[in-house]
Amino acid sequence: MYVSRSESHQQDKLKRKKRLRRLFTINMTLLVVIIVLLGAWLAAANSDKLKDLFGDTGGARKKQEEAQLPGNAGAGNDAAPADEEDSSTEEGSGENGDGERISLSFVGDLLVNEYVSAVTQREGYNYLYQPSLLYLSEPDLTAGNLEYPVTDRGVPVEGTPYVFKGSPETLPSMRDAGFDVLSLANNHTLDQGVEGMLDTMKHLDDAGISHMGAGSNDTEAFMPLIKEVRGTKVAYIGISRIIPFVSWKADKRVAGVAETYETKRAVAAIAKAKEQADIVVVMVHWGKERSDRPLPYQHDFGKQYIDAGADLVIGSHPHVLQGFEMYKGKWIAYSLGNFIFTSYPKGTAAETGVLDALCTKDGDCDLKFHPMITVKAQPTPLEADAAKALFDRLTSISFGVKLREDGVIVPN
Repeated sequence: MYVSRSESHQQDKLKRKKRLRRLFTINMTLLVVIIVLLGAWLAAANSDKLKDLFGDTGGARKKQEEAQLPGNAGAGNDAAPADEEDSSTEEGSGENGDGERISLSFVGDLLVNEYVSAVTQREGYNYLYQPSLLYLSEPDLTAGNLEYPVTDRGVPVEGTPYVFKGSPETLPSMRDAGFDVLSLANNHTLDQGVEGMLDTMKHLDDAGISHMGAGSNDTEAFMPLIKEVRGTKVAYIGISRIIPFVSWKADKRVAGVAETYETKRAVAAIAKAKEQADIVVVMVHWGKERSDRPLPYQHDFGKQYIDAGADLVIGSHPHVLQGFEMYKGKWIAYSLGNFIFTSYPKGTAAETGVLDALCTKDGDCDLKFHPMITVKAQPTPLEADAAKALFDRLTSISFGVKLREDGVIVPN
């Protein structure tokens, strides 16, 4: 039976998740054993000191024996054997006590070349994902915005200040880190012309990473990418309101990007996708660069997408984090900022993270944000006070919702 590269990638991702869980279980078991042995050794050493001072009394011997009883090593006994799978947390089970759910995760803009080239030439591409690996590989599906054409060919576009290009060598590490879906609906997909865009699609296919938001005509560009996880179908639609040239807009006989300067075609595509899938995710490129506040049209368009059938609206392009909003029980993340974009970003441009959505088959999702900051091109998890500070800032720029200290987003 033929298995596509993307299906093979999902199978490989499940295997990696099992290996990671197994390694975690082994390491925790070894840690508990070490702690128990160390405790027993310390108890014995203290007992010897007591004997030297007072002689060996029955009470001292009893305390030493009690310290070495199996009951005092209970954590080690409760740990799962290294080769035994826990059925309640088996990869892809999605169980959280509320019934079957699937986990969808999202990051912002990805530019794995250009500004991070000095780092990757020295450390390799896998280096970029090391601190965030578990956040990317554990979810059922992980998606982001690919902010550069992947090609060895193409002619650089003229008339725009920033023109990007990346090597096909950047993709295997992205796939291995856990990325399943990438949107091509943005203002850089045609930086190397139609040739570069078509190369990007081919290289993603070859790497086993699914994509949407661009195509050889508007039918392909607006076509939803549908992935299935344990019987739940998830449709991804990529659209952009940031396109530098009219000629980049996909049309009947024109290759290009799915655009949303008006919402008619996007709304129609969303409604059609809702007929085909259980959950509809709209990944939209919009907003103003370096601004942490959405523009008025973002509020309007996001709600129109939800009215049409979207369950999640995930924004990109501003290169900084923007807030969150709930509308009719559905979620809008206005911008997830940069994920990998430059080596040494400053201020809010360095703030990033992974957004988790735990969703039922009927599209009800709970959101949790994992805060990170870019350090030498690596998205690196924040903890304690630094994490709380970012949660508080995101709460201050969100709309009717707040981020708790654990990153869960709830109505305010």
